[in-house]
Amino acid sequence: MKKTTALCLLCLVFVWDLAAQSSESNECWPGTLKGGFRIQKAQKLYWENGFAFDYACPKWLDSRIHFGASYASTRFGSALGSNAIKQDNYLVSAAYHFRHQKALQPFTRLNVGYFHADYEEAFFDVLPNSAFLTSIDAGVYYEFKFPMTLSLSAGYQLNAGTGMAGPGTLFPVFYQMSIFYTIFKK
Repeated sequence: MKKTTALCLLCLVFVWDLAAQSSESNECWPGTLKGGFRIQKAQKLYWENGFAFDYACPKWLDSRIHFGASYASTRFGSALGSNAIKQDNYLVSAAYHFRHQKALQPFTRLNVGYFHADYEEAFFDVLPNSAFLTSIDAGVYYEFKFPMTLSLSAGYQLNAGTGMAGPGTLFPVFYQMSIFYTIFKK
């Protein structure tokens, strides 16, 4: 788990470092940072809840490019108070927003990260329980007049598990809803 946290932090630092290389970077910061809750559902499987962050800078294609980081887990969803498998998703993402100056913005996003399932019993140690994630999703992003934003999307895991080659609880189709609060906006 320490490796995945370090990997996510390294990716975020890399993205921020790229922006700092620009000679006009002082005009960009702070941009727009949003944080909030994420509700995620794998098709015909578990509910996973957690948190997400979204960052956009006016100098990155006029705020069309958004970078994000999220954590979603069944520990806050289906496994809360039940015997469902505890699984965690750590993701960093890059999204492209169409109609970026409108309240309703269609988007497409590429996610990469790490998945880990805790089967809890030593009997299941022979099964794969972790995987690197690569997924794509598309949806709509709605910015309200007050500092809240709603994001709805559907996506596909490009490396879903079969139980023998990857975790069996990593299903390919998923749905997400994120509710963001604007922390700061330039």
